[in-house]
Amino acid sequence: MDGHGDAAQSRWCLSQVKGAVDDDVAEADIISAVEFNHSGELLATGDRGGRIVIFQQEPENKSPPVCRAEYSVYSTFQSHEPEFDYLKSLEIEEKINKIRWLPQKNAAHFLLSTNDKTIKLWKISERDKRPEGYNLKEEDGRFRHPSSLTSLRPMDLMVEASPRRVYANAHTYHINSISVNSDNETYLSADDLRVNLWHLDYTDRSFSILSSNAASYCGPHIVDIKPTNMEELTEVITASEFHPLQCNTFVYGSSKGSVRLCDMRASALCDQHSKHVKFSHSGRYMMTRDYLTLKIWDLHMESQPVETFQNDCIFDKFECCWKGDDSEVMSGSYNNFFRLFEREGQQDVTLEASWESGSPGCPLKPWRVSTGSRRKRNEIGVDCLDFSRKVLYTSWHPQENILALATVNNLYIFQEKLDEF
Repeated sequence: MDGHGDAAQSRWCLSQVKGAVDDDVAEADIISAVEFNHSGELLATGDRGGRIVIFQQEPENKSPPVCRAEYSVYSTFQSHEPEFDYLKSLEIEEKINKIRWLPQKNAAHFLLSTNDKTIKLWKISERDKRPEGYNLKEEDGRFRHPSSLTSLRPMDLMVEASPRRVYANAHTYHINSISVNSDNETYLSADDLRVNLWHLDYTDRSFSILSSNAASYCGPHIVDIKPTNMEELTEVITASEFHPLQCNTFVYGSSKGSVRLCDMRASALCDQHSKHVKFSHSGRYMMTRDYLTLKIWDLHMESQPVETFQNDCIFDKFECCWKGDDSEVMSGSYNNFFRLFEREGQQDVTLEASWESGSPGCPLKPWRVSTGSRRKRNEIGVDCLDFSRKVLYTSWHPQENILALATVNNLYIFQEKLDEF
C-alpha cells in the first residue's frame, strides 16, 4: 500500500509558500494553528506570538486557472497577549492553540480562537465605502439626496477585527480543543481533564449536562475525568469535537488510547482506541489515530475500524483532516512530510513541504521511507529523517483540492495539478 505511482506524482503541485526563509526563526513567528473557513475563501493561521493572520483566496483566473489556490493577506490582528496568573504564579502564553470558524450568516465573519486559558470570539468585517470630498449637506444642514451626488470616491479596503466575547476562567488546565456545535449557538472546549459546554452569548459560565453517568457528567463540565486524588491520575484528554450534524453528539479521546462517543442526552456510547479524533464532513465516519496507525470508523459499526492505514512512528500530536467529500484523509509527519490516504483504493502517498519542492505548478516528488540499506530513487532512510522538522498543522479546503500545511514559520499551499499547468 504505497501508492507512489505516476498518478500520485502528477497529482499535487506547490502553489504558494508564506513566510520568510530564515534559519533563525523567532519563537513568536512559529505557526501553531491552520484552519479554512466553511467556504474555503478564507484561511486563518495562528502563531505562538498570539497573532492571527487571515488570507483570502484570489478570484479564480479562468484562462488558464493558475491562480485558483493563491491566497493574499486579508487581515492581521493580535488575538491574545501574555498573561500572568498571580494566584498560581504561572505565566500564560499567548500562543494560539486552536482556531474555529463559525458558519457565515451575513457579510461579517466570526471565529473562535484560544490560547491555554482564554477563548475569544472575533468579528471580521469590512468597512463600507463612503462618499468623500463632496458637500453632502444642504445649506440648512439637511443631507443632500443621493441622486444629486455625481460620483463616489471609495475608501481603501479596511478589514476590522473586533473581539465580541471573551470566555475566561473556566479551565484550570491547558485548552487543547474547541469545536462549534451544529446548532450554531453552542461550542465545547476541552483541557487535559475536562470538557466544557458554552453558549456563544454567555461568557461568565459554561453549562452542565446532568446524566446518570456521574463519572462522565458532573458539575459545570460535560466531561470531568479529574480523580479525587491527583496521584491516581492515569490519563488526560487529548482532543474533543462535536458531531458535524447531530448537535447532541460529541467525541473525546484520551492519552490511554480510548475514544468515547457521547450523547448529551444519555451517556457514553462506545470505547475504542485513539490519540487524535475527527469526524468526517458527513458525520458517518470518525478518523482516529494512535502512534502507528490511522483508522476510519463507521459510527454504525463499533466493533472494528472499516479501514486502517499504517503511519510513521508518531510521538508528536500531528493533526489529521478530511477531504471535502470524505474520500481521502491527510496527516502530517516528520521531515516536513505529509501523507495522503485514498480510502477507496487503499493508496497512500508521502510528499514533502519544503522550498525545494519545486516551482509553482510543478508536480511534487513522492517519497518512501526505507528501512533497508539499499535504497531506490525517491527513497529516504529512517536514519536520515529530520525529526525536528514537522508538519503538525494541516487543513483541507472544504470544496476544492487545496491543502494548507504549516511547518515552523512557513505556510505551504498545495493544489491538485491541472492539465492547464
